[in-house]
Amino acid sequence: MNSNIFGPQRCEPPKKALEIRKIEFTEVYESNNTVDAQQQANRCLSCGSPFCEWKCPLHNPISKWLKLAAEDKIIEAAELSHHTNSLPEICGRVCPQEKLCELACVLHDTTGSVTIGHIERYINDTAFAMGWRPNLSHISSVNKRVAIIGPGPAGLSCADVLIRNGVNVVVFDKHPEIGGLLTFGIPSFKLEKKLMVQRREIFTEMGIQFQLNTEVGTDVSLNELLSNYDAIFIGTGTYQAIRGNLPKKAIQGVFEALPYLIANTRHLMQLSNPNGEPYINLHAKRVIVLGGGDTAMDCVRTAIRQGAKQVSCFYRRDEQSMPASRKEVANALDEGAQFHFNMQVTEFVINEQQQLMGVYAARTQNGELENGRYQVELIKDSTFFIEADAIIVAYGFIPHNQIWLDKPLIQRDKYGHIIANRNSPFPYQTSHEKVFAGGDTIRGSDLVVTAIADGRNAAEGILLFLGV
Repeated sequence: MNSNIFGPQRCEPPKKALEIRKIEFTEVYESNNTVDAQQQANRCLSCGSPFCEWKCPLHNPISKWLKLAAEDKIIEAAELSHHTNSLPEICGRVCPQEKLCELACVLHDTTGSVTIGHIERYINDTAFAMGWRPNLSHISSVNKRVAIIGPGPAGLSCADVLIRNGVNVVVFDKHPEIGGLLTFGIPSFKLEKKLMVQRREIFTEMGIQFQLNTEVGTDVSLNELLSNYDAIFIGTGTYQAIRGNLPKKAIQGVFEALPYLIANTRHLMQLSNPNGEPYINLHAKRVIVLGGGDTAMDCVRTAIRQGAKQVSCFYRRDEQSMPASRKEVANALDEGAQFHFNMQVTEFVINEQQQLMGVYAARTQNGELENGRYQVELIKDSTFFIEADAIIVAYGFIPHNQIWLDKPLIQRDKYGHIIANRNSPFPYQTSHEKVFAGGDTIRGSDLVVTAIADGRNAAEGILLFLGV
């Protein structure tokens, strides 16, 4: 490990060989070994009031479990990490640490931040491999029942806190596996699906019941759940794509990001798709991904692994404004993606069979400042044509239509987000006193760690409501 007058430098685990990771849907980073994990954990300065912990939406006791990891007290570190985080092995992989805890590390500008995310992953992976599991043998039932709708990060975290307080929990979802977008949206090269299978086993051992392949509103009504349970938590996320000014009519070769990613994951997991959405194979295609967030990066890197001939990402603002994780952008560049900033598609070009042939795109620049952000405007006479076989639209997501929320009425805002009062006497309570909500369904597309925080905080609100 390199060092200087400020001490040892940041050192991440090695990545798998480029020629391997470009074709495999497996995690990019190799596992940390014990020596490297301890060396990195030892770099923590154990600040009196750690900025990393305040920057984390969960306020994880990072410095404390880093110290335990440095001392090779892995079981104790895993126990501690689970006190504030219901899915620490997941956060270690998909959290944008470079924007949160690692950005706040006081070593950031000298020797580089402590590799908090990789160590969080190492602690929990190692503890699970050693056979550690949460021990709830001392917990007594309080004779209360709560239904969780949606087993994504918010729903699972809510269930975790409730079961640890003696509440009986049943989780409902239409999919055959838990995780929501953790399983079906985030590709395996960021989060291998065996981790969610393991997590389902752990939660089941803790006493959480899963009623999968069950769609609320079709197989069971919200009123039925209200009659049979003392409270309900809704964590159904956001699945409806934002299409911007793109045409609404179907064009062969134009795909939305989530159906593309979900179908690919189902294909890899050998699961059928009940919605009839076909597997989309972009092998040998010229692909353009529209958008600049992490979902766009997931689409870019998935297309590369499918063997696309060329993969380009168009983002209408400059590189500095791009919301995607810098780590994900760097990985996409390594794997061969091309990025075009200040570029906006203005028109699709199709043939008589409604098949995509290419797009017209225009260059953009900053326009007027509005609400603290420059608006995008097209540069006059800058339009040009680009051939393309496939377009993936990854502009973001809004709440999908959930008509089962209408009876009984669960109030939503003008965008479709469920309204949940985070500052009420019972935090995260909706317009119906027995119904609570959290995660993307109340705030729009956000981080996994934010959804986990919402789920855990909503569970505290439910416990207050139940008088537990």
